[in-house]
Amino acid sequence: MLSAQNRLRDPELFRKVFRFGKRAGNRKLVVHVLTGEVSQNECLVGFVVPKKVFARAVARNKVKRQLRHICRDRVQALPPHTILVIRVLEGCRGSDYHELEEAVDDALSRALARSGK
Repeated sequence: MLSAQNRLRDPELFRKVFRFGKRAGNRKLVVHVLTGEVSQNECLVGFVVPKKVFARAVARNKVKRQLRHICRDRVQALPPHTILVIRVLEGCRGSDYHELEEAVDDALSRALARSGK
């Protein structure tokens, strides 16, 4: 599981990443990346799973748990001072863990390439 110190919870930082960060996506999700905005040396990761995509809280929480587990290993590979937000899209419905993992890897690599890191 992703450690508590790597979790993004500040709404203002979420807005900043959505506004100024580089993004890349696919049918399942969109990854927003903003570098150089965190004072500590850790990377922060946040998740957005809207009710429109998964109406039931159980389904939303399951997807967030899977994403936290996927991001646990990828956080160490990110450049320092990076904020990462993963936004789930409607194409994610019915996806299993491995499909979600492939979607995260694909979108994350393209978003990091766009941000120049």
